[in-house]
Amino acid sequence: MKIFWRIAVPGVLATAALIGALFFWWSRGGLDISLHGMIALSLACVFSLLLGGGLMFLVFYSSRQGHDDEHHRGPEI
Repeated sequence: MKIFWRIAVPGVLATAALIGALFFWWSRGGLDISLHGMIALSLACVFSLLLGGGLMFLVFYSSRQGHDDEHHRGPEI
């Protein structure tokens, strides 16, 4: 049950933030964007988040596997 809350709470907060951002966007009035523009903007945001998450995963994975140890020790004299 604890894992459910760890997933559900951030999901609800992200959904609320998205709905709030959409209402703010539409309340501005002068900012017209087509459906295709909204789809492109949404895909770009999702792709950016996936790319950032993937790169962070690679950083942590590399660090845990010890691939970075040689570079952090410095030159041996």
